Amino acid sequence: GREAFLERVWDFVNASRARIAEQHRRLGASADWEREAFTLDEARQRAVRQTFVNLYDDGLIFRGERMINWDPVGQTALSDLEVEYRDVESAFWYVRYPALGEDGEPTDDYIVIATTRPETIPADTAVAVHPEDERWRRLIGRMVLEPTSDRPIPVIADEAIEIEAGSGALKVTPGHDQVDFEIGERHGLETLNILAPDGTLNEHAGRYAGLDRFEARDRVVEDLEAKGLIEKIEPYTHAVGHSQRSGAVVEPIVSEQWWVNVGPLAEPAIAAVRDGRIAFVPKRFERTYLHWMENIRDWCISRQIWWGHRIPVWYCEAGDCSETIAAVEDPDACRTCDGPLRQDEDTLDTWFSSGLWPHSTLGWPDEDAEDLARFYPTQVMETGYDIIFFWVARMIMLSLYNMRDFEGGDIPFETVYLHGLVRAPDGRKMSKSFGNVVDPLSVIEQYGTDALRYALISGTSPGNDQRITDDRVEAGRNFANKLWNAARLVRTLAGPDADLELPPAGDARLRREDRWVLSRLERTVGLADELLRSYQLAEALRQTRDFFWDEFADWYLELAKLRVREGDGVPLAVAAHVLDRVLRLLHPFMPFVTEEIWQRLAEARPDPDGAPQLIVARYPVPDSARHDEAAERDLAAVQDFVRAIRNERAAKRVEAGRWVEAYVVADGAAEAAGDLAAAIGQLARARPLHVVAGASDAPSEGVVTAVLPVGRVVLPMAGLFDLEAERARLGKQIGEAQDEVRKLDAKLANEQFRTRAPAAVVAREEERLATASSRLQGLEESLAEIS
Repeated sequence: GREAFLERVWDFVNASRARIAEQHRRLGASADWEREAFTLDEARQRAVRQTFVNLYDDGLIFRGERMINWDPVGQTALSDLEVEYRDVESAFWYVRYPALGEDGEPTDDYIVIATTRPETIPADTAVAVHPEDERWRRLIGRMVLEPTSDRPIPVIADEAIEIEAGSGALKVTPGHDQVDFEIGERHGLETLNILAPDGTLNEHAGRYAGLDRFEARDRVVEDLEAKGLIEKIEPYTHAVGHSQRSGAVVEPIVSEQWWVNVGPLAEPAIAAVRDGRIAFVPKRFERTYLHWMENIRDWCISRQIWWGHRIPVWYCEAGDCSETIAAVEDPDACRTCDGPLRQDEDTLDTWFSSGLWPHSTLGWPDEDAEDLARFYPTQVMETGYDIIFFWVARMIMLSLYNMRDFEGGDIPFETVYLHGLVRAPDGRKMSKSFGNVVDPLSVIEQYGTDALRYALISGTSPGNDQRITDDRVEAGRNFANKLWNAARLVRTLAGPDADLELPPAGDARLRREDRWVLSRLERTVGLADELLRSYQLAEALRQTRDFFWDEFADWYLELAKLRVREGDGVPLAVAAHVLDRVLRLLHPFMPFVTEEIWQRLAEARPDPDGAPQLIVARYPVPDSARHDEAAERDLAAVQDFVRAIRNERAAKRVEAGRWVEAYVVADGAAEAAGDLAAAIGQLARARPLHVVAGASDAPSEGVVTAVLPVGRVVLPMAGLFDLEAERARLGKQIGEAQDEVRKLDAKLANEQFRTRAPAAVVAREEERLATASSRLQGLEESLAEIS
């Protein structure tokens, strides 16, 4: 029974809640766990009942017969949003309905209808045609026989009928189709329901009663074929509604349900977005929201299931008393006759209670609640774009209704940030049936929480789906390792007694590279702040990561090591400062590794504000006093010089550990190159390294030269490789390349090949010739350089 079932469900809920909370904690969710709420807890039940009663008293909730979506497996009504449409291969059956004469006697005439649901023919109450359709105009006003039972039904004229659709004649089944229901209301037709709750046909279906709906479809077609009434059958693929809950094909039926008249609720919800009080990110979803809201239909809120908020309505069972009571508190007896009461058996659509979340979690319906005054409305609502209509729209409508007189404002939130779906590596939606579900906890066990968070954030773009792949998670783990390695290096170089106090801006102890990294740091802080304010989370993470890895770790720490060996402690203070601010920037993205590193760093460099943990430490604010364009320009030149030497070494395949002689002609950065000559030499493995003022001061013969915007680097070839061996190697490769070019030339010069071979094969060989010719030219140029 119901009570036993609910006991079992509550046991499941209580067991699951602890596991869900643990999953949230392992994922690094930062929440006030003492404020945990549940849509079926006592506080939310009170809010749900109060909202229902208010809407009922205002005439916005009513009970009535309407066309609904029925799930025969779940045996419950569904809202339009709970129906998923899938393409199904089916057929169009063209069926003849025999016509009766004006005297009511059978004739040889007939009308043809096309249907994809022949099992509903027993529920037909008319055939409709367009009044100007010449094919069927003669039959308007006459009767035809419903072909499964020979029951007479009228042919009616209705301008809603599309002449070009199917046969141009529509079987009107008001009990099982929304359009037909509306036609039936216009023409006063009877509404027949032939479907039982379990998807079988009921007694109104005649000899098909008791059959499953799809079995009945086959039987009806067999009977119609036997009577010679099937004119033709055409294959047809069409979108068929399926229940999100059970996956069953949904049946439209007319049923008495509870409804919300959403028109008066939708108007202020539309206005709140149009006037800019509520904004969507990305903005394109505002159009999606407005289009749905402007075409919204009444909301079916009753469900024929046991789990959920039971509808707070009671019916008097005393004799002729027809009292219906909607109440927040359970009534003891009928207020009219003091008779016994029976509560409605249905429950509310789950999104009814979820729609109250922005204010029900803050103490409403107590409008004097401290939390409500302090936190309502909230700033940002973050959710998936796939539940804009299920949840976001309902929150806006119900909040504007319930909070319309609240002094703090009526809107539930100022911004709706919409993320996309996380898809499997193959790009499909994760599904157990596909076998492609990625378990986040198993990913955490293998890679760590920070790596998973990095992967999810780095792949996100507002409103767009993303694929979760091992490569991206591994990139997150590698970045976490890079953070650890950099922190260890700073701690190792500093030792236990290092002075890590950062010199103020303009202090002479700060060298060019110090000013450069501090300037780049502050620009990164400012950029990350701008990106977060505009909800570009992935780009904020990328910019911070690129600064830390590509500039701080790969360049500054390498430069700092040289100075620390000489006894200069300033780079340690700079490195510790940069590391501290980067950890603060990264903490929202990767909370565990950054907290652990920060705690260790704080042992030698306590937080100036006394924060005991990184999570409560001050978030970085850009410091423009540290901006230094000259230092940034100089270090960019130094990096260009180092990269140029490295590239030439790689091109000539010089062993990684071998030192080479190099000249740096620093036209536009002579001072910086001179100051950092030792660093350039160390980073580029160049010894001796000559920094010269002009090209005339560097050798010009027997050299390899790389020209840069700020100068050039010159490498004597004698120090790079064995010239004779390299000439021999290049000569051999040139010979092989020449042979390949000759063969391809000959093949393409053959007219028979060009005329007989497929065009794709000819194009492929032409591409091979172009590649081989380009390679030959490059080899010849390389040989000319060293000849």
